[in-house]
Amino acid sequence: MTASRIAEAEGTDCLRIFLAAMTELVGRTEDEDCLLREGKPLLAALVARDDWLPAAAATPDSQHYQQHLLHCDPLERFSVVSFVWGPGQATPIHDHGVWGLVGMLRGAESCRNYVWHEGSLAPVGSHLLRAGQVLSLSPRHGDLHAVANAHSDRTSISVHVYGANIGAVARSVFDPATGARKPFVSGYANSDIPNIWDRSEAVRRGLTNATAVTRSLGD
Repeated sequence: MTASRIAEAEGTDCLRIFLAAMTELVGRTEDEDCLLREGKPLLAALVARDDWLPAAAATPDSQHYQQHLLHCDPLERFSVVSFVWGPGQATPIHDHGVWGLVGMLRGAESCRNYVWHEGSLAPVGSHLLRAGQVLSLSPRHGDLHAVANAHSDRTSISVHVYGANIGAVARSVFDPATGARKPFVSGYANSDIPNIWDRSEAVRRGLTNATAVTRSLGD
């Protein structure tokens, strides 16, 4: 039912409903399999439409891909980010350290997965994530990959949910030739979080409509 409410909501209402559903979910369970299983259809409903992401969180940079924080749970049990890719931009091989869900909002991502084999990093397949599709990540099942915008001529945007304040998680990138590990903390591209909580105009419209109905009944 919640997924259908997300899909039917207008504008940023769908993001608010999604955040409420994720907050309820992480408050109900810490089981990673359950979080991924129940969170996946919620994110799928969110990225099924492309009319809600604030423009400030959808703007690419000419040099580097951008990770914009959309929401962080006050207890840092999960965070939601938009990942904005300029044409041809890509990540190095990296890990995550926490569970994650990735939903493609606009364009497409290409992803190559890696595993450790006899002390070296070995590729184990690749896939293309298209608009509307969602995949899950888990350190328990291997979360090493390199990701790129699949398009060389336009921006792609994905929405990620992570099981922590992902911008403050100590993670690693890896040299593809030697496997050498380098620590990094991603941070966020934005200093201001989009204000999706101001519903004052909708409330005012409701008051105006209620007043109009009251007057009509009184006539």
